[in-house]
Amino acid sequence: QVQLVESGGGLVQAGGSLRLSCAVFGRTFNNYNMGWFRQAPGKEREFVARISRSGRNTFYADDSVKGRFTISRDNAKNTVYLQMNNLKPEDTGVYYCAAQASVYYSTLADEYDYWGQGTQVTVSS
Repeated sequence: QVQLVESGGGLVQAGGSLRLSCAVFGRTFNNYNMGWFRQAPGKEREFVARISRSGRNTFYADDSVKGRFTISRDNAKNTVYLQMNNLKPEDTGVYYCAAQASVYYSTLADEYDYWGQGTQVTVSS
């Protein structure tokens, strides 16, 4: 069994920064591609970013986060991060990390095998 525990969310003013962390317990961390997703109130969960097992390959959702968000991982600490800069009110939501066992990269939530409970990010204008 794999357990994912997110932290680092909170309330921040527009233009501010947050760093989310996701600690992974139970299995070999570098066997998994890792992703971050978010869900705004009344909306479906959406892909934000993903990172490969080694950390060398990353991918971001679109121009809404590219250039502002950075995904990274520390395999020695079994942790994946999401650095979020220049935050906007539309970034508000619950942020989830997820682990994918497949060797194929994916941006689809259904193709991730394990999920954390989420951490709330609120950006005030």
